[in-house]
Amino acid sequence: MARRGTPFLLQLSLLLLLCPGGILGCASVAVGSPIVPLGSVVTASCTIRSELCHGLEQGKVRITWMVDNEPVAGSQRRGPRGTEVSNLTLPQFNRTQAKLWCWVEWNGTKQRVGMAEIRAGYPPAKPFNLSCVLNLSDYGLTCQWEQGADSHLPTSVALKCAGSRAQAVTGCTPQGSHSRCTVPRRLLQLYRQMEIWVSAANALGTAESEHLCIDPMDVAKLDPPALQSIQSIPFQTDCVALAWEVARSNAHMELQCELRYRAPEDPAWALVTGIIGQAGTTQCCGFLFGTQYHFQMRCRRSSARGYWSEWSLGRNYTTHEKAPAGKLDAWWSARPAGAGGRLEVQLRWKGPSIAAHPACTQAPQRREANGQVLGYRVTLSPRRRGRDPPTVCNTTHTQCNFSAPVGTKSVCLSAYNAAGESAATEVILLERKGQPLAGLRAVPGGERSLWVRWEAPLAPAAAYILEWQRVSSEPGHCSACWQMERDGAATAALIRDGIEPFQRYNISVYPLYKDAIGVPIHTTAYSKQKAPTYAPKLHLKSISKSDAELCWDPVPVEMQNGFITSYTIFWANSTADVSSATVNPSLSSFVIRELKPSTLYKVHIMASTAAGGTNGTSLTLVTMVLDDIEIQFLFLTLGLIFVLLILLLICFQKNGRVKQQFWPSVPDPANSSLGKWVPAELQQEPLRVPGVREPSLATISTVTVLERVAGKQPSAWGKEPATETTGTFPILPQPYVRQEGPGTPGRGWAAAEPCQGPGGSAETVQYARVVGDGYKGQQHAPPRLYLRSSSTQPLLLDPSPSPKPYENLWFHGAAPHGCPGDGGCPEEPPATFPLLQGLRISGAEELHDCRTF
Repeated sequence: MARRGTPFLLQLSLLLLLCPGGILGCASVAVGSPIVPLGSVVTASCTIRSELCHGLEQGKVRITWMVDNEPVAGSQRRGPRGTEVSNLTLPQFNRTQAKLWCWVEWNGTKQRVGMAEIRAGYPPAKPFNLSCVLNLSDYGLTCQWEQGADSHLPTSVALKCAGSRAQAVTGCTPQGSHSRCTVPRRLLQLYRQMEIWVSAANALGTAESEHLCIDPMDVAKLDPPALQSIQSIPFQTDCVALAWEVARSNAHMELQCELRYRAPEDPAWALVTGIIGQAGTTQCCGFLFGTQYHFQMRCRRSSARGYWSEWSLGRNYTTHEKAPAGKLDAWWSARPAGAGGRLEVQLRWKGPSIAAHPACTQAPQRREANGQVLGYRVTLSPRRRGRDPPTVCNTTHTQCNFSAPVGTKSVCLSAYNAAGESAATEVILLERKGQPLAGLRAVPGGERSLWVRWEAPLAPAAAYILEWQRVSSEPGHCSACWQMERDGAATAALIRDGIEPFQRYNISVYPLYKDAIGVPIHTTAYSKQKAPTYAPKLHLKSISKSDAELCWDPVPVEMQNGFITSYTIFWANSTADVSSATVNPSLSSFVIRELKPSTLYKVHIMASTAAGGTNGTSLTLVTMVLDDIEIQFLFLTLGLIFVLLILLLICFQKNGRVKQQFWPSVPDPANSSLGKWVPAELQQEPLRVPGVREPSLATISTVTVLERVAGKQPSAWGKEPATETTGTFPILPQPYVRQEGPGTPGRGWAAAEPCQGPGGSAETVQYARVVGDGYKGQQHAPPRLYLRSSSTQPLLLDPSPSPKPYENLWFHGAAPHGCPGDGGCPEEPPATFPLLQGLRISGAEELHDCRTF
């Protein structure tokens, strides 16, 4: 479309120019060649005739190019008679097909005005592998070939044929992309030579295949014959007679035929050649007795230049039987049967040179069986005319266990079928005392075979017996296989029967001598190995703070898949510090040492063979804080301490001296009788009134008992009896504590209540101390009583003996503050004092009525 502002006439002229069917004759595109070789140069030109393009006369025309949707540059010039010409050169055209467009740009508008299509490719390739077959049903000659590389160009293909005197004609053309076609009968010359070839042509050239010169009848494919009957020839027991009929389309031809047959067990067909087709019958020999065979037949022209027919429909036939022939290979083992003088014999047998069989129970070869064997018979002596020996075993298997008298030297073995019984094979029961082999080893011979190699013994051997058995974790689960090597000079044998990969086999070789059997030697082998199926499971046997003992059960031999070369133990703590150790495969336990106390570890085991390793599951364990010995020592120490404590407690309870040493008995003043009664002398003695000369009251501040009279027992002062002690006057003791408040006696203390003197004044006795018996071992001074006041010097109580003992000491005077008016004080808990005896108070001051505890 035109831009905004373009005149209407300009738009209309462009529409007329660009409309299909309009005046497009004003432009033309020309190319050098529309079909070019791939990669060659392409030239093109676009010419614009302005006088024929209405609306373009006044403006300048610009010509551009595009290959498909890709713009390319050309060169523009003015041509004769007012034309505009643009030339384009593509130096290398690599597209198999493309459209070349010429564009016109005028006043900013572009439009395609011309187009040319270009194709590129190669000349046709040469056809090859031409072959033809004549079909006798319609006598058409069908030929097929292989076409060469794609030329990327339209190519015409035709099958050409020419007679010996005729010109070449097109026999047939293939349909579509097929590479075959059929020449009709009218263009063929039968029984004459014809030349046949394939021709391919395109715009860049022509190619022909190799010419095929043939007689169409030589390439005729005949119809197969039909087998009519197959019969055994009674007098020639290994031969059969066959009869057939050729196809009707082949009846007028001379034919040669082939016969093939095989038994179901045979791996390949047996081929019989040189059979004349027109004969209709033939005889073939060499068949096995009592064996089923499958027969097929085919024919072709006798010139031997044609194609074979397809194989005929098959026909099955079973040959007749006869008694088994040949001898059986036998192998045996014997052992005493205990009491009774009998011998337990195990006898196994097979035919010589027997083929491999996975079940290890191969019967004799079919050539010797002469049919289907119905059973085997074992006797202790050979059969004689008119008398059958006693049979010890009659079985359909290839082994037999029976009992024979001790001293039996041989047994007889025979096979029988529906046609009769074979000659007896004598099995001599030789002693196994000969020389063993000098060496034995086995190596893989394949996934399902083993090569057994040995070193011959010093004495020459007549034959060798090879015996092998798959190793199983369940004894007696697998039967043994065996074979006989009849060549005494052999030093190797290949065994295949029952050999499976990844299974272990025990192999034994017995040398056979003329009069004895050699002692066997043994080896083990795998035909192929791989990593174990699984690794053993770890168990924790014991653990301490630095060691852990692990154990495991060996992997079953069926799961080992090879010889275990090593076990590897891996352990790691929470910090990912991984350690490992390799363990000999013969061991089933391992001790990990130098572990950290009270640490969590993860442990796993890897079982390895020569072909790889397998990891087991992880075991988590935590080391102990202390070893067992340390724990036992700790408990023993605690036990000893506990026992010592118990013993000490018992000693303290039973021994008074020990108890008194640690917990001395202190008298309790509250239980003293001092405050509970008054001596009779004091009760009868009148109270003295203080004289005029006594200016003031004397206040007692301290009472100190320095000694008591020996022999006087206290009454209810304590549990400890008084003892008589003597001593010297001690240094004046210091008071202990000050007693605040009335009536608050302490242990070993006497409390003084305040006393009121004349005039209403009172002084308080600050403290009083009674010094009595000391503790054990303390010396005592003569008894003295001191009364100490705060204002006077201490009053000395005369220690001279008194006519009467004073058990309670009362000082009479005016009633103290708080005492009753009758001169007495209420009863108070007595202080705990020792008994006072022979005390006399002297002094110039009058003591008033106050009780001192």
